[in-house]
Amino acid sequence: MEKSGLINFSSLEKELQAALEADRRYQRENEAKFRALNQNVASYEEFRDIVLASHLKALDRKDISGAPRKQPWNPIAFGTKHESALSEEVQPKLSEIQPRSASEFIREWRRFAGSSLEKYSLLVSLGGKALQEIFRTEVGLGLLGEFLLILSQCLKSGDEEIVIGVLDGLSSTGRFGLNLSLISQAEQKACEELFHQLQVTAGDSSDTSLAGEASLTAKLKALMGKYDIQK
Repeated sequence: MEKSGLINFSSLEKELQAALEADRRYQRENEAKFRALNQNVASYEEFRDIVLASHLKALDRKDISGAPRKQPWNPIAFGTKHESALSEEVQPKLSEIQPRSASEFIREWRRFAGSSLEKYSLLVSLGGKALQEIFRTEVGLGLLGEFLLILSQCLKSGDEEIVIGVLDGLSSTGRFGLNLSLISQAEQKACEELFHQLQVTAGDSSDTSLAGEASLTAKLKALMGKYDIQK
């Protein structure tokens, strides 16, 4: 709403269209995920390619006849100028971002484009309970692995307990076991490194009580089982 008190219908319409598109994409990817599983694909990469291409439509006659194309075949997989433009927009303050659904979260997540630190700050600012509620059905394809990469790469001293809470919240989302089994080798390695960093912090912490350290260690041990991390 503008300062004059008038409703900006153009802005509301854009937000509505973005939310609808995010919902449509979620449904497409979810359906493609089950199709890929039913086809018994040979590798994770093949599975991921099928889902990333779920938005593509069959070619019609004008595409085959040589008519000029207005966009790349797969802008979602390879990135477009449109997505680059989004990264240049003024970003909202993290304190103002309070997504209530997976589609709203994905919309905000994409605004940060390639900024790992901003994505990390978003995860930490929301916390485990909020993320568990947002992704109560499941964490969308690719997001769980990306979360683990971001947390591993950007973990800050002093954030350990919050990050453990984030990991705990994500482990309680729908179809967690399935999504965990589909992360890439690089994402699995990042997950192992993240837990190693958290273990070192829990064991070496000198500014917490022994009871606090024991509690943190116990939480980590339980989470390692959920994330299939070997000691």
